[in-house]
Amino acid sequence: MLCPIPVFNGHRRVPPPVNEPIRSYAPGSPERESLKTRLKDMASQKIDMPLVIGGREIRTGDTVRSVMPHDHQHVLGEYHKATGEHVVQAIDAAAAARNEWASWSYDDRAAVFLKAAELLTTSWRDTINAATMLGQSKTAFQAEIDATVELIDFWRFNTYYGERLLDEQPVSDHTMWNQLEYRGLEGFVYAISPFNFTSIGGNLATAPALMGNTVIWQPA
Repeated sequence: MLCPIPVFNGHRRVPPPVNEPIRSYAPGSPERESLKTRLKDMASQKIDMPLVIGGREIRTGDTVRSVMPHDHQHVLGEYHKATGEHVVQAIDAAAAARNEWASWSYDDRAAVFLKAAELLTTSWRDTINAATMLGQSKTAFQAEIDATVELIDFWRFNTYYGERLLDEQPVSDHTMWNQLEYRGLEGFVYAISPFNFTSIGGNLATAPALMGNTVIWQPA
């Protein structure tokens, strides 16, 4: 006997956002020790940073060193430079992904970023903070405010207010039912993020994606 495909009939709601609490990283605190361990581990690595186009990692071999701003002798890794051909490939990949991504319901797209916020709150917090400290010469508290707390807030508040935006509809009466449909932009969004603000980079690329656009992200 075949089971019927369930049909969801209901208006789902994004959880009301609350500002993420800021950790103090005070001497002797568990979060301080956890971050110090992750910081030491990441500082000992040399990361290879490829281009990512259409989900594929591309290594051109034409690399540039990425160093600590406060210690230019410490090489954190090398990133691969893109060519004009790779730019065209990225545009084509964005165009190819556009129809499927835009066809997702807003609830499903919002779920992606709410899950990302939860991961950043928990298992990825030390990694993002440590990367910000190493790559931008920020203190633990500065990284906590920028790289984690603000980006978590962006993802939670964006999904909440995006939902409220979609609720905005024109006035109707008994003679007509006016309806407004929101959809992504034609083409793609090009996001260039600054080197010194992790959360801005995360927000510039993901806010348009939340609303159904595909994005080409060029991090500094």
